Amino acid sequence: MDYRVPGAVINGEVPAQPPGEKKKKKEAADQTLERDHWNNKLEYVLSVAGEIIGLGNVWRFPYLCYKNGGGAFFIPYLIFLFTCGIPVFFLETALGQYTSQGGVTAWRRLCPLFEGIGYASQVIVVLLNFYYIIVLAWALFYLFSSFTIDLPWGSCDHEWNTGNCVEFQKTNSSANVTAENATSPVIEFWERRVLKISSGIEHMGGIRWELALCLLLAWIICYFCIWKGVKSTGKVWMDAGTQIFFSYAICLGCLTALGSYNQYHNNCYRDCIALCFLNSGTSFVAGFAIFSILGFMAQEQGVPISEVAESGPGLAFIAYPRAVVMLPFSPLWACFFFVMVVLLGLDSQFVCVESLVTAVVDMYPGIFRKKNRRETLILLVSILSYLVGLVMITEGGMYVFQLFDYYAASGMCLLFVAIFETLCIGWVYGADRFYENIEDMIGYRPWPVIKYCWLFITPAVCLATFLFSLIKYTPLTYNKKYVYPWWGDTVGWLLALSSMVCIPLWIVYKLSTIKGSLRERFRQLVCPNEDLPQRLCPGPPFPATRTELLMLTELDSRC
Repeated sequence: MDYRVPGAVINGEVPAQPPGEKKKKKEAADQTLERDHWNNKLEYVLSVAGEIIGLGNVWRFPYLCYKNGGGAFFIPYLIFLFTCGIPVFFLETALGQYTSQGGVTAWRRLCPLFEGIGYASQVIVVLLNFYYIIVLAWALFYLFSSFTIDLPWGSCDHEWNTGNCVEFQKTNSSANVTAENATSPVIEFWERRVLKISSGIEHMGGIRWELALCLLLAWIICYFCIWKGVKSTGKVWMDAGTQIFFSYAICLGCLTALGSYNQYHNNCYRDCIALCFLNSGTSFVAGFAIFSILGFMAQEQGVPISEVAESGPGLAFIAYPRAVVMLPFSPLWACFFFVMVVLLGLDSQFVCVESLVTAVVDMYPGIFRKKNRRETLILLVSILSYLVGLVMITEGGMYVFQLFDYYAASGMCLLFVAIFETLCIGWVYGADRFYENIEDMIGYRPWPVIKYCWLFITPAVCLATFLFSLIKYTPLTYNKKYVYPWWGDTVGWLLALSSMVCIPLWIVYKLSTIKGSLRERFRQLVCPNEDLPQRLCPGPPFPATRTELLMLTELDSRC
């Protein structure tokens, strides 16, 4: 028996390793690893729930409810939920589970002509990764500022406060404190301490290094969470539609990526229905809780609720901190609130990063599906996103943040992608064929209404809302006062178009690079990959209907 320890020194020399030893190590390093799967259903359900239940449930949904008439907002919201939200949510999840691929290669395998859908969604995710995590940096800054006896945004006694600062919570509501230039300590803390905001996007100023460290901490947490992988009436309708798309993480490739790690026979239909109702239920509960706080604040300050009901960062970093100051043991409640904000935003952030990484790894498995390659890719994505994010934590960074939020991942972009997703599945690949694939996975056919949503209702509603958003477009402003220069809006439109052009450009590119007549090229590019799972049930592969006679009847014998 050989008791020598590999690498041990014997008589002053290191014994050479056997020739086969080095070869085995090299082969192990070069070996392509198998694709991961969830260990159990709970991992998948919690991951999807963490992605879709985020900051939008807390700060966007309540504001839109108030803005659009309270309970009246539920009507378009519920219509969008059942005609667009659930059908597209289920489509993307089932697509990932059926193909076992990320957001790009899933479309490549199903219908190569529409692979641009995957690229469009990943461009949106890249832009989302740049700016969404900035909210976590702000929340961490507030969290660290809460570790004190007296909250720094509770009084006007600090160096960043101005002579116009008024402590409304200490002032009798009947007193005249409505001077034209009066501001609250909460607003001054947000604008003059946290942001140190400049006069406009033309004056970017220096980097806020305290925020830079908070942003770095957020990216470090995000990296180590995923580095080992998975386990008017018209305006009301526009707001309802975009809220559904934002809240349900539709058209980002995230649902496809998460679904791709499911076992083939997982009941994704049941999971999707349950998760959709969980998400909307969370929004309703959050709305009740939040408006009780906003009503209390409006009563205390003697102002209409419209003056305390704000959206986005204004609600999270002005209205809520102002409410916390009025509570006993306010630092404790402040810590609880901002920990909640960090946790809500963090899981949404790292699922977006996971979606991008999954798409890249599945596109180039020979390169990235090897030992330590995936971790290196996540590190590179995190570093690049952090460096780009530094622009948004300068003194003029808030203006850049709003450009990204208004244009880059806007409802317009998501609606555009959703239109092509449903057209591809419903009319090109075939809704009945996809239903056959789903039946093979879960053992039964889902409710037929979802199929007709893919075919008619969802693309029609999304197209109408998309066109309305173009017709009613208004240039971006900050705080209802600052108007962006023309080049600022131009940059915003370039951000929006960067994702939308991927779909038509890819179609033109593929049709121009394949030989044959236009009809033959089209036939070839709409054929699914032969490696996709085939239906095991006897009988015809899928019943043909007039809705699918676009090309499919001639394609069956050739695909």
